[in-house]
Amino acid sequence: MRTVPSTMPPSDASVQLAYTDSRPSSSYVRSSTLTSASGAPEHNAQRSNALSQRSSSFQNSRPNSGYDALDTHAGRRSHTLSPDPHAHNSPISRSSSRPTSYCQSPASSHRDYSTPNGRASLTGSSSSSASKSLLTSPSSPPDQSPSASPPTLPPSNLPSPSNPLSGRPGSSLLHVPVSPITPSSPQDHSSNSSGNSSIGPSEGEDPDAFHVRSTYAQLDQQGVKGDGYVEGVERTRARVGGSRASELRALEALADENEKTRDLTAKEIETLANLDRYGFFVTISHDRLILLPSSPFLKPLSRVTHTVPGCTPTATSIAKLPPAQPLVKETARIAKWNWMLQVSSRDEGGNIDEWGIKPSKLRKLRARTFKGIPDCWRSAAWEVLMNRYSRAGKQQLMQLASRYRASLDQPSTYDVQIDLDVPRTITGHIMFRTRYGQGQRSLFHVLHSLSLHCEECGYCQGMGPIAATLLCYFSPEKAYASLVRLHDSYAMHSIFSPGFPGLLEAIYVQERITEQMMPAVYAAFKKHMISTTSYATKWYITLFANSVPFQTQLRLWDAFLLEGPDIFVIVAVAVVWVYRDHITSDSANFESVLSLLSSFFVPEDENALLSWIKKVVSDKKLRSSMQQWRQDWTRLVSSGQHTQALL
Repeated sequence: MRTVPSTMPPSDASVQLAYTDSRPSSSYVRSSTLTSASGAPEHNAQRSNALSQRSSSFQNSRPNSGYDALDTHAGRRSHTLSPDPHAHNSPISRSSSRPTSYCQSPASSHRDYSTPNGRASLTGSSSSSASKSLLTSPSSPPDQSPSASPPTLPPSNLPSPSNPLSGRPGSSLLHVPVSPITPSSPQDHSSNSSGNSSIGPSEGEDPDAFHVRSTYAQLDQQGVKGDGYVEGVERTRARVGGSRASELRALEALADENEKTRDLTAKEIETLANLDRYGFFVTISHDRLILLPSSPFLKPLSRVTHTVPGCTPTATSIAKLPPAQPLVKETARIAKWNWMLQVSSRDEGGNIDEWGIKPSKLRKLRARTFKGIPDCWRSAAWEVLMNRYSRAGKQQLMQLASRYRASLDQPSTYDVQIDLDVPRTITGHIMFRTRYGQGQRSLFHVLHSLSLHCEECGYCQGMGPIAATLLCYFSPEKAYASLVRLHDSYAMHSIFSPGFPGLLEAIYVQERITEQMMPAVYAAFKKHMISTTSYATKWYITLFANSVPFQTQLRLWDAFLLEGPDIFVIVAVAVVWVYRDHITSDSANFESVLSLLSSFFVPEDENALLSWIKKVVSDKKLRSSMQQWRQDWTRLVSSGQHTQALL
C-alpha cells in the first residue's frame, strides 16, 4: 500500500501561521458553573471489552510485529517470534480491555483495524487506564439511548439546561445530557453518568468558543456513527439548528447502543482494504511529488564549489506515491529491541507504565535508532528517548497527565481556531477522517490542553500535524505529555513563540552550512532573491510532517527524539544537497527553485538518507560550528542586526 502524507491547507511555499507577533491569552477565568455528577468525560471504556473480543483479524499488509500479527488482507498467516522475556509484561493493560492497534505491539497498541467477525476497532495507543475507541463513542444509558428514546430537540429559540446557547438563533445543540469535563476522577469510566449534569460557559468566555467546547464534551459522551468510515456531520462551524433537516441529520449521526456490536458493511470492509500499514487511505494528497534520489547521499557532506553544466532546473516527478519500502529486516530488529528494552516501572495493577534501556545495550541505542525503530516498539522507544533527552521521570509524566485532565474543563481562547484546523489535519488517515470521531476529538482535546500550557506560545497551526502523529502512537494523555516535552526540552517553545525566533535561528544555521559547504547554491539563492523562510518554514514548524511520506517522517522523528533539534537542520541541508545541481542550473529561476523546494519529497532509499544524516550529525566539528552559529544568532538578535543576517 502507498503511504499517504499528512496534509494541511497552507500554501505550497510556506506554512500558514495562525498567529504572528501578538496572541491572545490562552485562557479565561475558570468557570464555577462547571459541575460534575460523574467525574471525567466518558472515554468509551464500556466498549473496550466488546472491542477487545473482536480484535485481530485484519492487518493491512503490515509487517509482522512479532506479537500475534495477522495479515488476512494480504493472505498471509501470522508468524510469531519467540516471545521475549517481557512479552507477558506487555503494557497492553491487563486491567484494561483496550484492544491492540494495527499490530499486537509488545510496547504499546497504537492502532488496530482487526476483528475476527468483521468489526474493526480504531483505537488510540494503550495505557494502563481504560481507553477511547475510535470506532464509536460509548452507547447511551438506557434512558438516553437514541434508538430507545431519542433526545429531545429543543426549539432553537428556547434555552435548555444542557445547552445554554440554544436560545441563540441557529445555534442549538442536540439536547443530550452531558457529564462536564472535570479532573476529579479521570479513571472513572464505569458508567456514563449518574445524573444530568450540565456544562456552562466560563466567565468572559466567547459564546462561539463555548459552543465548540460543549459540542466536543457532549460528543465525548454520545459518540458518532461510522467513526473512521464516514465524513460525519459538521456541528460547530455550521451550527446545528438552522433547520429541522439539519437537526435530524445531526441526530441521525449520533451513535447508538448497536454501533459497537453491528457487523461491518461491505463498504466499510472495502475502506479497510484500501488502507496502508499506517492507516492512510490510498490517495494522493500532494500535487507535486518528486523523487529524492539516493545517489547524492553516496558522497559525504563536504565543500562543493563546482556546478554541473546543462542540468535541468526540475527534478524527477512522480505520478503517485510508490508502495512503502519493504522492511525486510524489521523482524530481526524487533527481536533486538525486545532484548534491548526493559521494564522500568509498573502501575498498581502490575501493568508496565515505563520502559528503559538495558545498561548493557545502551551503546547500541544510537545505531539501532538510525536503522529504524520497529513500528510495534515505536511508542515505547519514543517515550524512552524523550525521557532520556528531557531527563523526565515517571513522577513528571504523572504530573503532566494530571495537568492534561485538569485542563479539559478550562476554556481556551484558541478553541475556535483549533476546531477549524482539526478536520483538515492529516485528512488522509482513517483515525481522523470522521468529523467529531474519536480521533478528531482526541486531537482537539490535546491541542486545547497544549494551548493552555504556555501562554506565550498558545496555539499555532503547525502543532496539529505533530499532535496527530503522536496520537497515532500514544493515548491523549501521553500525546499531551510528549508535546510538552517537545515544547520544553526540544526547543519547540522558541519555534512556536510569537515571531518564531527558534525557526529563524534554525534557518540561520542552515544558511551558514549552505554557505560553507555549497557556496554556489547560496549564491543562487541570493541571485534569485529566494529567502529560506519561503520554503523551509513548514519543514521546521511541522517537523517535516507535510513534506515526506509518513514512513520517512517516522524515521526522521526517531533520530530527532534521540539527537534533538539539530537533526531537522541537517534534514533541511540534505534536501538542498540533493537538488544543488537543479538549484544552480543556468535555466533556474525564482519560480522553479521555489517550486522544487516546496514539493513533497519521496526518498528513493530511506536507509541512504538516514545513513547520510547520521554521518553528518556525527561530525563533531560541524556540531560545534552549529552551536557557535546559534550563539552568533543570539548576539545578532540582541544587537538588532538579525534582520539583515538572513537571505
